Amino acid sequence: MLARHCAPWVQGLFALALLGGCAPASEEASEPGAAPMTTESPAPSPTPEQPSELAPEVALAETFIDTFYAFDREAMAALVSDAGDAGNRILWYQGWAEGGNYAVVKRGACELLEPGVVECPITVDDDPVLALKTGFKVTDTFTLTIEDGRIVDIKTRSNDQPIYYEARKWVEANHPELIEGPCAERGTAGGTPGDCARAMTEGYRRFAASPDYTGPNITEDEGT
Repeated sequence: MLARHCAPWVQGLFALALLGGCAPASEEASEPGAAPMTTESPAPSPTPEQPSELAPEVALAETFIDTFYAFDREAMAALVSDAGDAGNRILWYQGWAEGGNYAVVKRGACELLEPGVVECPITVDDDPVLALKTGFKVTDTFTLTIEDGRIVDIKTRSNDQPIYYEARKWVEANHPELIEGPCAERGTAGGTPGDCARAMTEGYRRFAASPDYTGPNITEDEGT
């Protein structure tokens, strides 16, 4: 009964209390152990670092490797047009690699050794080595000298096993008829390097089937 007949000024005070945010104590109290409420936005996640762009010399060397193993002779000739005899040798080697069915097993990144000099290691399977039944995988390393955005010199080296050279000498001594024609212009921009690789592969097979073959001389650390 008393609540129904409260004075108007009492009702007014109650309304002001509500407008001022005075909620009942049971609504204001936080639960024990609860995390404090916050209106702050979460900190943005750090942006991942973008990989740095390749040095121009390294980018050109990677293009060289792409072109070599695509067996695109015309594009390779354009790339090595300023490399003189070294360019001619690379054109021959590219033809040999195509004829020998070189397949990339592991492509190492090209690295800048010093300003203007880039090295690229490439591990391959190829028919001439497979004919020797060693299970070995050869790594060819290309070292390019680059000036003003042009390839001016190319050097190559391989970690071929001794048996590889033994086989070549055996073919030259025992089956010269296989290679005399196809390999006549070895190391030049002309000739038939693909036919030379196929002829030498056949010679290696004959060597591996001969009594002179000493068997695989591969070590545990090789071939990977």
